[in-house]
Amino acid sequence: MDNAATSEFTSAHRLVIITGLSGSGMSSATNAFEDLGYFCVDNLPLTMLTTFARLLQPNEEEIHTIERAALVIDIRERHFLAQFPAELIKLASKGIRPFVLFFEASDDVLQRRFSETRRPHPTDTGSGLLNAIRAEREAMAPVRETADLIIDTSDLTVHTLRRLMLQRFTSDAKGTPIKIQLQSFGHKYGTPRDVDLMFDVRHLPNPFFVPELKAKTGDHPKIVEFLKKHEEVAETIGRFDDLLAYLLPFYQKEGKSYLTVGIGCTGGRHRSVMVANSMADALKKTGFHVSVVHRDMQK
Repeated sequence: MDNAATSEFTSAHRLVIITGLSGSGMSSATNAFEDLGYFCVDNLPLTMLTTFARLLQPNEEEIHTIERAALVIDIRERHFLAQFPAELIKLASKGIRPFVLFFEASDDVLQRRFSETRRPHPTDTGSGLLNAIRAEREAMAPVRETADLIIDTSDLTVHTLRRLMLQRFTSDAKGTPIKIQLQSFGHKYGTPRDVDLMFDVRHLPNPFFVPELKAKTGDHPKIVEFLKKHEEVAETIGRFDDLLAYLLPFYQKEGKSYLTVGIGCTGGRHRSVMVANSMADALKKTGFHVSVVHRDMQK
């Protein structure tokens, strides 16, 4: 996967330069860096590299204009091959040490990717796709020598590459931040689309059959009080909370940005609402970004 690495990435590397062979996964890597909070620029003119890097340095008020950035600079930029080593020296003279990340893949894989997307290779002058790939590989060899890390994406899918980037470059051992949405619903109105996990709470006591509670919704104190009197309610919520506590670190490690959890009862008015609210409170206490949607509560 990693063919070479001259140094390890650390939090001190606030400027990442993404480069490599066309079709090797630079766009996917850029998307991952955006998820990690980097300011990303695609195809930055090389002559602007030093000027842009100043934005990462303290100004007169001793604050950073940009905290960290990832720049894609590749063979599309006409001055790239000739001036790249000199631009790195300029940055070093100003105390800026970028982390150079080089992507590549085998000729066969690059051929297949360009054929599948039907995109023209940026260096194809009419001699054919394979010749264009080989010419770019040869031209980029000096740039490859400057790389801190070389990643061969031949055997990586878009998803596995993204996961690799998030795991390697996140400063948080827990992985990328994840946003969780809890959605209560009523099964009689149909199950919601695009949920990642679904919990069914139709086994819990139903306030619908208590005349003085029937018209109220699951966020009303009387409904909450009624449900909390039953041991199975607390037991169910506790087991759901435990399952999420177990699963969430794996989702984060995988690089998942959003997780939608459906919680359903019969009508979506009482039990699912109360359970969703309770689970949201527990997740917020552990530091997760949580939102709650009650799809059918007012029906």
